[in-house]
Amino acid sequence: MAISIKPLEDRIVVKANEAEQKTASGLVIPDTAKEKPQEGTVMAVGPGRFENGNRIPLDIKEGDVVLYSKYGGTEVKYNNEEYLVLSSRDVLAIIAKK
Repeated sequence: MAISIKPLEDRIVVKANEAEQKTASGLVIPDTAKEKPQEGTVMAVGPGRFENGNRIPLDIKEGDVVLYSKYGGTEVKYNNEEYLVLSSRDVLAIIAKK
């Protein structure tokens, strides 16, 4: 799914994956007790930052599922959808699909 937001430099746009609604034992977690998700799908990627006159491309691409810093980024709402705009430095890992 493509979006109309084009991030600049080394920023990425992430759509947070939904937090787990139940515990492993089957207990339902109320909204007030849920933590913010730290996992999301990359929706758009900037071209990379400039360093010494050269553009440094990102290792992240659209469609990657990433793990990001809990308090990193800026939440934005666009077309009634919520996204997170992160610096690539806020991304901790890419989750490999098996």
